[in-house]
Amino acid sequence: MALLSFSAASVAAQIAHARGCSTFLPNWNGPVGKPDLILIVGNGVHLRSNGIDGTTTRIVTTERADPSFAFAEGINPFRDPDWMAERQAAFRDLTGQFYTDILDDVQMLIDRGHGTIRLATDGHTIRVFARRAADYLIGGTYDVPSGLGGRFRVILRDATDTHAIVQNCGNCEDFDEMLPYRVSLDALIEIDDRRVA
Repeated sequence: MALLSFSAASVAAQIAHARGCSTFLPNWNGPVGKPDLILIVGNGVHLRSNGIDGTTTRIVTTERADPSFAFAEGINPFRDPDWMAERQAAFRDLTGQFYTDILDDVQMLIDRGHGTIRLATDGHTIRVFARRAADYLIGGTYDVPSGLGGRFRVILRDATDTHAIVQNCGNCEDFDEMLPYRVSLDALIEIDDRRVA
């Protein structure tokens, strides 16, 4: 899992563009009748309007990108020298366009004054992630996905708005002796949260 951060102002400009259009880029299922955002993974990672306004001649933008699109922090080829490594860390070898259904949720955060929009992605699904590091209790106990279909119990040692440093605790002895490690902040699962890992 990875967290992508975007400037709320640049995302708001893409939303305004989408809402100003009357025709929209079709998705894999056919025509689309409403404005939304598309996540492009290719030459950087960016959000763009799904609106077609007559000036758009190129839809798939994995090879070329426009600096006016809303680029993810750290994955902007116009600014970030290590953008390829950051894209690889977030999406491995996946590239292409990902159709979202997040416009209303993102607009709500913009209306509430959020300066940064964060999306959680596992490479296949994209969701708005509204929590912050301050929402988690340092020293608190959480679960994280194990990568093998289960969960590990961990203690939160430190957190930023994108990652957490955790220490295994309450699992088998071999796992609990591991050094602290970094996970994406959205991987932390409250103990009473019953979502599937």
